[in-house]
Amino acid sequence: MIDLRPFDALGGADHGWLHARHHFSFSGYQDPARMNWGALRVWNDDAIQPNTGFPPHPHQDMEIITYVLEGAISHQDSLGNQGRTEAGDVQVMSAGSGIRHAEYNLEPGVTRLFQIWILPSQAGGAPSWGARPFPRGDRAGRFVALASGFAE
Repeated sequence: MIDLRPFDALGGADHGWLHARHHFSFSGYQDPARMNWGALRVWNDDAIQPNTGFPPHPHQDMEIITYVLEGAISHQDSLGNQGRTEAGDVQVMSAGSGIRHAEYNLEPGVTRLFQIWILPSQAGGAPSWGARPFPRGDRAGRFVALASGFAE
């Protein structure tokens, strides 16, 4: 069943540098009726102010997909990965057995993104990170799989 909820009715937080809306229970927003939907655990709509972001922090046993709507996000992690993902592109991080990462908006304007967490089918895998561009011309007028868990 589809549950239509107005954006303003979502849980959320305003930290000054980060304005977030939570579709499921997350951090300080707790709603036992909205813990997850199958393997989908988190869907956050985040607006990150310029020259701010998430300092290094750990994750384990979670698949984390970031779709950038506006601006760009700069990533660095404990595996030595670094990258910048622009609007329309996707980054994917498998936290696996454990990884520390940071995500910063180093842009002059607000970065808006979807942060999506999926419970892995198996715990303790090897952590990894990657990003992929999705040029607008290649996806105009059609559906494109942004992340699937399957090899191409």
